Amino acid sequence: MREPTFLVLTALAEEPRHGYAVIEDVATMTGGRVRLRAGTLYAALDRLRVEGLIEVDREEVVQSRLRRYYRLTGAGEQSLAVETARLRAQTTIAERRLRARRLRARRLNLGGATT
Repeated sequence: MREPTFLVLTALAEEPRHGYAVIEDVATMTGGRVRLRAGTLYAALDRLRVEGLIEVDREEVVQSRLRRYYRLTGAGEQSLAVETARLRAQTTIAERRLRARRLRARRLNLGGATT
């Protein structure tokens, strides 16, 4: 799963949101590192709807414009859970290897100080 898809599904996991709210939430979640453009977002939302991962929750008119809210489906929740577990497993491996690297570096530094 690509990062923008993961982030959109994560934004919708909390509650139904309209497009601009998804863009804002993704920016907040990533500390501004990821800023989805409207065209990119709406293409992703259409694709996720076709894939059955999200669906329209409701529509309302705000200032003469249609605002469509999307929500995660059961399949979307499952897909997000699987990807979250995959990322967690990769993170665990990376953390373990970094700890081992730091431990080796400390041992080398301590060994070098005694000679």
